[in-house]
Amino acid sequence: MPKLRFRAFTEATNREPVKIDEIKNGSLSSVFGVNVFDRAKMKLYLSEEAYESLISSIDEGKKIDRKIAGHVASAMKAWAMERGATHYTHWFHPLNGSTAEKHDAFLSLDANGKPLETFKGDMLVQQEPDASSFPSGGIRNTFEARGYTAWDPTSPAFILDGTLCIPTVFVSYTGEALDFKTPLLKSLAFLDKAALSVLEYFDKDARKVYATLGWEQEYFLIDESLYDARPDLALCGRTLMGHAAAKDQQLEDHYFGSIPARVSAYMKEFEIEALKLGIPIKTRHNEVAPNQFECAPIFEEANLAVDHNQLIMSLMDRIARKHKFRVLFHEKPFKGINGSGKHNNWSMMTDTGVNLLSPGKTPKNNLQFLTFLINTLKAVHDHSALLMGSIASESNSHRLGAHEAPPAIMSVFLGKTLSNVLNELEERVTDQKMTPDEKTELKLEIIGKIPEILLDNTDRNRTSPFAFTGNRFEFRAVGSSGSCASPMIVLNTAVAQQLTRFREDVEKIIAKGIKKDEAILQCLRKVIVESKKIRFEGNGYSKEWIDEAAKRGLPNISNPLEAFKTFLWDSSSKLLTGNGILTKRELEARYEIRNEIFVKKVQIEARVLGDLAINHIIPTAIGYQNTLISNVKGLKELFPENWEELADHQYSLIKEISDHIHSISHLVNEMIENRKQANQIENIVQKANAYNEKVKPYIEEIRYHIDKLEMIVDDEMWPLPKYREMLFIR
Repeated sequence: MPKLRFRAFTEATNREPVKIDEIKNGSLSSVFGVNVFDRAKMKLYLSEEAYESLISSIDEGKKIDRKIAGHVASAMKAWAMERGATHYTHWFHPLNGSTAEKHDAFLSLDANGKPLETFKGDMLVQQEPDASSFPSGGIRNTFEARGYTAWDPTSPAFILDGTLCIPTVFVSYTGEALDFKTPLLKSLAFLDKAALSVLEYFDKDARKVYATLGWEQEYFLIDESLYDARPDLALCGRTLMGHAAAKDQQLEDHYFGSIPARVSAYMKEFEIEALKLGIPIKTRHNEVAPNQFECAPIFEEANLAVDHNQLIMSLMDRIARKHKFRVLFHEKPFKGINGSGKHNNWSMMTDTGVNLLSPGKTPKNNLQFLTFLINTLKAVHDHSALLMGSIASESNSHRLGAHEAPPAIMSVFLGKTLSNVLNELEERVTDQKMTPDEKTELKLEIIGKIPEILLDNTDRNRTSPFAFTGNRFEFRAVGSSGSCASPMIVLNTAVAQQLTRFREDVEKIIAKGIKKDEAILQCLRKVIVESKKIRFEGNGYSKEWIDEAAKRGLPNISNPLEAFKTFLWDSSSKLLTGNGILTKRELEARYEIRNEIFVKKVQIEARVLGDLAINHIIPTAIGYQNTLISNVKGLKELFPENWEELADHQYSLIKEISDHIHSISHLVNEMIENRKQANQIENIVQKANAYNEKVKPYIEEIRYHIDKLEMIVDDEMWPLPKYREMLFIR
């Protein structure tokens, strides 16, 4: 075993669990939110007037008075300094999918040069970070650096590593959104308005509707020493080569198994730090693949949940290093075993505590539930392709449709109970002589059959991209490395638009003298019929479903570049620009950015693979081949009469190695040449197509030959840690 690999492997097997301080008296609630400037701390540090004004702005979406902002800034600084903070930063979500921050010290100088700590209202409300190097899709030129961050008071400030972090939006000098948060907030406001207008038919006490999100974050862990010995993992987030281990997930013994001691210590530490930041992390467990795990919080308001997911990924990465781990969020870091997703559990909640996707005890409440459920179905039906486009990426394309994750066809699973109710509402024929009231009573009787709790009335369908799970929808196709904001923007907006149309249709029928409940039921039946083809209860992995989906006219977009194009569809433009979520330029920019990121990801992988193949794999293979040649020469000297028979196996290996070396060298040279040609293309969409068609296919072809060599070359000579060494934490 080469020195580097041997050292990496032995270091990985000699790790000791890192001990962390236990929570006092086992009370997790004792540390929850200690590093968050939440409402309780606002009330403690602000005057009553300032507190009431700030809360009113947060709850009602009113603009914050600049004078109040000054009081809030002063209070934030006092609290943060008491917690040991020395700096502040505007924390935002640029379109590269990560988070960004620029730190400034509270330190300043007065007119006499005397040092003092200051943090004024204008520093809180707005900052001007450089916008030139963030993805903009042509909105900004690289020589135009001005961009603005603006405080989002609905997501509380927090302290991380001695810095006061203030969640903000990020826009260009011309006012266009350069982030995920800006359109997310607009989509939430649109959903609030549209849902309230429909909710007036059922509950006049509610004053606000907000989307809730509970994400489930899957991830892999790998020992730091093994990670450092794999340039492909370090630079690409996934292995570009590696033969399958004899044992991986076949026995299903890792799923929900005992958590290894080192991993448990890591989980406990990042969970405690998450709780301090107000992230209500609740669940941890082993996932299906070796070294794969999952964490999940209690659901929260969607904007806060998105912030918390971005924050916890950063937190997990930082704390993993302390435990001599590296955390992998790539959707498919290891070929041949399950990849990682980030299930988004979405619902709608009122300020009175009612979940609009949870059935009630009475037919009236059931009707409210069905109204929001069926309209969500229609929204998903109308914008299924854009929803898949919103979660499409180069890395997620390795996972979707691989019989471990939902297929690339969008469908909705409701379960037998709800499907029967919708079918009865659609198909029940009533006596034409019945009065409208009698018809309504009959239909309400059908609706009244819905039990209060649907959680256990049907099995879950893990092959469905969008499944109803009792009181929420679970969007299972979201990738583990992606931002939750992207699918939430589309889903919120699509549902809001459908609810707006539904309200208009109901009002038209009521205007004809039809009673409210009958008008609602007539519109619901129409929506059920129009959205029926999106409903599917069977196996989404089956060939039969692919054929059936084609007959239904459902889009099947497995190519990420084709999925990106859904941003430019007329229906997508009408949805997002027509409702004021994104301008046409902002929408086109996001399309360009996704193509640009795709190019860069494939470009990096091709360069890394070429380097490893030429500088690591081929020299190693030649070295082993030379050993075999020496062995054959020795046999010829010792056994001149029958050396050919004795060296038959070695001859075969020498020839096989030569064939693989020739193929690798030839393919790498072709890949490099195609990459050079693609790099000459200026149009980013054309360049992405060139990389997809002319460069990306080589990655798998080259891998095939390298993986074959791995099983031939002497194990002691192979330069990289193997799957059997990386996939089992010791």
